[in-house]
Amino acid sequence: MQTPDSFLWVDGTLKAAPRTPRVGRLHDVSLPDASAAGSARRWPTVTAVIPTLNEADNLRWLMPRLTAVDEVVIVDGESTDGTVEYVLSVRPDAKIIVEPPTGKGTAMRTGMAAATGEMIVMLDADGSMDPAEFDAFLALLCRGFDFVKGTRYGCGGGSDDLTGLRRLGNSTLTALANRLYRQRWSDLCYGFVAMRRDAVEKLRLESTGFEIETEMCVNAVRAGLRIAEVASHETERRHGESNLNTWRDGWRVLKTMVRLRFRGALEPVSGPVPAGPVPAGPVAAGPVSLGLAPVTFASAGTAGQPGPCTEAGTQSTTGTFSRTGTE
Repeated sequence: MQTPDSFLWVDGTLKAAPRTPRVGRLHDVSLPDASAAGSARRWPTVTAVIPTLNEADNLRWLMPRLTAVDEVVIVDGESTDGTVEYVLSVRPDAKIIVEPPTGKGTAMRTGMAAATGEMIVMLDADGSMDPAEFDAFLALLCRGFDFVKGTRYGCGGGSDDLTGLRRLGNSTLTALANRLYRQRWSDLCYGFVAMRRDAVEKLRLESTGFEIETEMCVNAVRAGLRIAEVASHETERRHGESNLNTWRDGWRVLKTMVRLRFRGALEPVSGPVPAGPVPAGPVAAGPVSLGLAPVTFASAGTAGQPGPCTEAGTQSTTGTFSRTGTE
């Protein structure tokens, strides 16, 4: 008898994950133009969406690490430090959108609307989020999840950047969100997120500031999307100062989660949703060669504190993905 190899928080419930195939047989997305059975399927196309405002120094670290993504969308808030010029010098095919700096939320919504990849990864430009972690996010999308968010409190995750005040605020807001929406998130205020492109319109995003990270999470619940968390490690901003204001943005997060709680479920999007050929769930496919080491993902059920991998009385989720084989 086959037994589940891991457990995941799915829509607020601890559920058994599908059994992971043997090494070299990772669940993959089978596209309509795939060749006959037994041959490898191509990995879905991926777009990285990055809001920027005078981030040239940080992008010198980040951009060389984005060579594996199919598309880079930069939404720039009229930078004056050569941000756009640097991006184009190393990635001439990058899609650049320049607009007035009205907030992170506005920039992210613009970038998501411009993305053409079948899967979208959103990350900050300050170098605190490592593209080496994309693999774990995308693997969960290929297993059938619609929305995957990073958590700094899962096994293997962490943060070099959180201050004591921000850690306390995040844990408090996460606990409140879990109560309001009957979820078991471990890290609400973290913007490292991946989703299928057909989920973008379903989220009905409206936020203009940092509270968009919360709006994405709660609207994913309201829209009935399949949600998962994956461990992520946040480093310190590499250069410059953050635009985050702890008290102002914390208050906006609180107002957003409370306001949306009483709006009820999101109605299905009328008309066709623009999306790539991503099926509703994962299907078995041939081996895919990505040349990457196994990645461990985890999600802990305790908000505000890093979750142990194994500890009596503590709910946690773990699993591994390995990618081997030849195309």
